[in-house]
Amino acid sequence: MYKFGSRIRYSEVGPDGRLTMESLINFFQDCSTFQSEDLGIGIGYMKEKQIMWIVNFWQIDVFRYPCLGEKIRTGTLPYSIKSFIGLRNFMMETEEGELLAVANSVWSLIDTANGVPMRVPQEIMDKYGTEEKLDMEYLPRKIRLPGTDGAPRPEITIQEHHLDTNRHVNNGQFVRLALMEMPDTRRVKRLLVEYRKQAFLGDVMYPLAYEEGNTMTVSLNAADGSPYAVVRAETE
Repeated sequence: MYKFGSRIRYSEVGPDGRLTMESLINFFQDCSTFQSEDLGIGIGYMKEKQIMWIVNFWQIDVFRYPCLGEKIRTGTLPYSIKSFIGLRNFMMETEEGELLAVANSVWSLIDTANGVPMRVPQEIMDKYGTEEKLDMEYLPRKIRLPGTDGAPRPEITIQEHHLDTNRHVNNGQFVRLALMEMPDTRRVKRLLVEYRKQAFLGDVMYPLAYEEGNTMTVSLNAADGSPYAVVRAETE
């Protein structure tokens, strides 16, 4: 497993002084990016080859949100690479070994010249290798919306700060936009995210929120009602 050490910064915590879910996802993204850069198959390599990884699904299980100043380690490992799909685990722990969070994720390799999935080159497969997947509950990758009508929320226009180096909405930003619809007092213990299509500068999202007990689902929709992403959060 590839790991890097860090410390929880003030800019990464919420009003309660603990790491936010958005920041946790950023740690996970940074970890896989650092691994790719260290292996020589990072952003520069991807741009040269005209390819990019697109995340299709997140499952994140949180056991405890670390506090401001805590020293932590973030880790990742690929456990399967087949055709154009890569499956990757993540984890976060304290320096003492307390497990804080685990995650499962599904990625597709895209040919940016024509926008379609492509088989993962042998060079990338050899660089990453695969390891045994983490011991966690693995849930289905499709999120079904509740049968009831969702409550419309204010529309969102995509701005520059929502974009990443690929010039589309970063997957962590989808989560931030969805979690804005949740009460501040809630703590997410399990997050599921299904990404259905890319969003770009100037696109407008029309969120629909569905609440069932301690679970809230937010569908970030296009004007035609098709989702860009569906986010489901189970809270304490």
